[in-house]
Amino acid sequence: MRKTWLVFSQAVTVAVAVLFVVATLKPEWLHRGIGSATPSIVSITTSPATALPTAQGVAPVVTSYSAAAKRASPAVVSITASKAPPRGARSDDPVFQFFFGDRARPGRGEPQIGLGSGVIVSAEGYLLTNNHVVDGADDIEVMLTDGRQARAKLVGTDPETDVAVLKIELERLPTITFGDADKLQVGDVVLAIGNPFDVGQTVTSGIVSALGRNKLGINTFENFIQTDAAINPGNSGGALVDAAGNLLGINTAIYSRTGGSLGIGFAIPVTTARQVMEALIKDGQVTRGFIGVEQRDLTPEIAQTLNLPIQQGVLITGVVQSGPASAGGLRPGDVVVSVAGTPVANSYQLLNAVAALKPKAVATIGVQRGGQALTVDVTIGQRPQQRTALRREE
Repeated sequence: MRKTWLVFSQAVTVAVAVLFVVATLKPEWLHRGIGSATPSIVSITTSPATALPTAQGVAPVVTSYSAAAKRASPAVVSITASKAPPRGARSDDPVFQFFFGDRARPGRGEPQIGLGSGVIVSAEGYLLTNNHVVDGADDIEVMLTDGRQARAKLVGTDPETDVAVLKIELERLPTITFGDADKLQVGDVVLAIGNPFDVGQTVTSGIVSALGRNKLGINTFENFIQTDAAINPGNSGGALVDAAGNLLGINTAIYSRTGGSLGIGFAIPVTTARQVMEALIKDGQVTRGFIGVEQRDLTPEIAQTLNLPIQQGVLITGVVQSGPASAGGLRPGDVVVSVAGTPVANSYQLLNAVAALKPKAVATIGVQRGGQALTVDVTIGQRPQQRTALRREE
């Protein structure tokens, strides 16, 4: 009996050893003959990118985004904006020296040239670009990837979001498909398409690095998509697209110490750009709400100094005389905590909440006044139109 048990133990040990070697060196042998029990290969790649063959149950590795680039690139154009210098003006007019666009410094008395990109979004010839690409231009020329050129008409601009809408008159225009920027997630693959340094159309790739970037001091209204896709001077106004070639944003700015890409670029979400475009085409301007206050974020130190029972909100430091807030009863020292039922924790949220309201509408504003919480009804005014774009710093 003892001998039989010894033989059995040795056989089991050898069998386990053989199974281990096979599983390590030839795992596919173990799946032979299993049939329907073998798991199917499931691809999680929804874009038309090319993938390498992989083992069963493992997602494919994307090796090319050529299909996305071919789909989106024809709708991305190069823009040349020229401006005749005023008498006695210096040739390096700061309006055309934004870090996105102009790098030419013509001599005194010569036209100033700004370079940028744009995106054709409709067969009727409407283009999206940045306001700072065309701001102050006397002549705007657009060049398509097929070599066609056309003079563009400026439909309208919105300096507070840095969006501009142009229109060209050409037949058989390629157009881009709008994507859904609201479904973007950090880590999603994106492509940046534009004309950097006027070298010709260029496609770069990266990922979404962050969403909802604000407080950058670039625009009044900020909700940027941050990406590490290489963006350089001349890309401004170009397209940020997903792995299927759908438009997600308009490339606008970079953080750079040298003027070149450091892997921190910003794009206006297509949802914002589209809303602005539709308003400019329909009304010629973007209408936003306004209450007429000066504000700053409430800090714990300020809350303690004022003996407030709250820690978040927006401290009103000044009220425009005879403005909507003043007429509604808001006072300096009040802390706004909500607008029309929407909580606000900082100045950026207050600005956006008020801007989203329609002029002449009555909104209930939640306020903390000392130790008392109360509500104030304010008739919303119309935000004054900005005439010039905000300056960008390199």
